[in-house]
Amino acid sequence: MSFVLTEDQEMLRDTAMAFARDELPLTHLRALRDKGANGHDPETRKKLAELGFFGVIIPEEPGGEHFGLVGLGQILEAQGRTLAATPLLQTALIAASAIQLGGSKAQQAEWLPKIAMGETTFALALDESAHFAPLNVATEAERNGQGYTLNGMKRFVPGGHDADMFIVVARTFGEAGDRHGITLFLVPRDAKGVTVQELKTVDSHGAAHVTFEDVIVGEGGVLGPVDEGSDVLEPVLDRAAIGQAAEMLGSSAAAFEMTLEYLQSRKQFGQLIGSFQSLQHRAAKMFTEMEMTRSCVAAALAAVDAGSGDVAELASLAKAKASELVHLVSNECVQMHGGIGMTDVADPGLYMKRARVQEAMYGGASWHRDRYARLNGF
Repeated sequence: MSFVLTEDQEMLRDTAMAFARDELPLTHLRALRDKGANGHDPETRKKLAELGFFGVIIPEEPGGEHFGLVGLGQILEAQGRTLAATPLLQTALIAASAIQLGGSKAQQAEWLPKIAMGETTFALALDESAHFAPLNVATEAERNGQGYTLNGMKRFVPGGHDADMFIVVARTFGEAGDRHGITLFLVPRDAKGVTVQELKTVDSHGAAHVTFEDVIVGEGGVLGPVDEGSDVLEPVLDRAAIGQAAEMLGSSAAAFEMTLEYLQSRKQFGQLIGSFQSLQHRAAKMFTEMEMTRSCVAAALAAVDAGSGDVAELASLAKAKASELVHLVSNECVQMHGGIGMTDVADPGLYMKRARVQEAMYGGASWHRDRYARLNGF
């Protein structure tokens, strides 16, 4: 099966590549890190909105562009190449998907235009431990006369330090680990009882621990069906995994190209190190793994847009392969650069740090391999 971009998607890809190269190079990430911005960059957010990148998967009627997930995948891959810290994955993909899949007409009319215009950023508040476990939800949401009262804590929320709104995964019935009894809520950052503890992460992108203490959410803040929120959460997490895989593919490609350039320019013992057969074999392995991963990511992106029934399997396949790829390539990039690769002044270390975070987000390779096996009856 071949996956060919449309003319409009190719133009979007070219625009995204040029924007990442010219406006969001690695020097931009270093500058944000050095001034302690922790990935917070209002100017970049404004430029992304002007380009229409926030509305790529939103239908045109609410103000979006609707290039589909294939189109957004091209943007995420481009930004992965330069390790750009932006709210696109959490807002333009995860939040837009959650509201389209689970939101009422009123919620879609209110929030989708704000997302498309870049006016409001979101973060998915899901994990409650150091490991990805989407059903291990203990945060409680109890009914009251006004709607629900939320109590609990979410850990390592990606983009949570910079979000205007949270999509909170809470339990309205049952115990942690149960699929039934999960409900999603829309909670403003400035709601009474919400505390955001900003975290400085190793990849300089930032995250947050978010605590909810007697937070009142009205009936209008319930996103999707009560107790059956997993029916919305699971496809949203599939899309998140696919989008993250696209970004990881971009990071891997850039790190590989950096390594290849070094192999073709660095001399040792009077010879280019790229002429050493052992390094050629290692480079060949990276290339073949990258091409296989590219096919997996392309298939997953296309499956979502086509409404295929195997999205869950392809999402786990793409995320597992991309996690293994970015781990391999980031390691090899540092090792093949030798001593200079271990220094902060060189770029390989930035790719390794980002890779370790990317691998863990929305499920690591082992988690998705296990899920892929279960989905196929093993």
